[in-house]
Amino acid sequence: MILFQGRPEVSRQERVRRFLENRLVQRAVIVVIVVNAITIGMETSSRLMDEIGGLLHAVDRIALVVFTTEIAARLYAYRRSFFKDPWNWFDTVIVAVALIPASGPTSVLRALRILRALRLVSAVPSMRRVVGALLTAMPGMASIIGLLVLLIYIAAVIATKLFGDIVPERFDELPRSLFTLFQIMTGDDWGNVAQDVMEHKPWAWLFFIAYILMSTFVALNLFIAVVVNAMHENEPSAAERQTRAELNAVRQELAALNAKLDQLLLRDEPS
Repeated sequence: MILFQGRPEVSRQERVRRFLENRLVQRAVIVVIVVNAITIGMETSSRLMDEIGGLLHAVDRIALVVFTTEIAARLYAYRRSFFKDPWNWFDTVIVAVALIPASGPTSVLRALRILRALRLVSAVPSMRRVVGALLTAMPGMASIIGLLVLLIYIAAVIATKLFGDIVPERFDELPRSLFTLFQIMTGDDWGNVAQDVMEHKPWAWLFFIAYILMSTFVALNLFIAVVVNAMHENEPSAAERQTRAELNAVRQELAALNAKLDQLLLRDEPS
């Protein structure tokens, strides 16, 4: 009889879990996230706030209730395993920020409501894979960033020595040279910078072309290569996808067996 008393609770937990994992429910949550992000953006318009401000606030409150209820349901369904998933922590923090009172010293946090749009990252599997790949690629990206910083520093020292006297507004000191070379790396107005220098030293195009090739094209391609490689490694193979599908099927069958066993126990229970 002790076993019987514990089973209905497990069955409800399983039903909540299956409800949350239903594809239609997950898509509905995504729709709520998108609609809430749009309405928060519409609140930045004073004209829209004068016309439909009450409706926008109502939609925002409804979305917050939906998000809070979903987090509570996930906590009930997964119990301790809820805290093992970093995406659950991510969603909880974002929803918790929205629950902070929007008055007094914390009124500035009201602007952070738009962070709820980031829940799309955890709600859409493809976005989760991209973010996971970026996190996996961080060690390699850190090495490339270090190499790029070293390259810019060396180029800035050279540019300060060579061009500081002729174009002081660009290269008179190391900090200004660093900023100018960073501007050139982004492709912002680099042609005018090069022309200013080449009016005094026509051969300076060699320096700028070599710097742009090394800092922009090579470094950018290295970044892309590291991220693509990380995404390829994180992408599940066909065998892994098949194994996951089989595990889900087994779990659904076990849930169905648990439900049938509950029904049998209820029939056999003495009145």
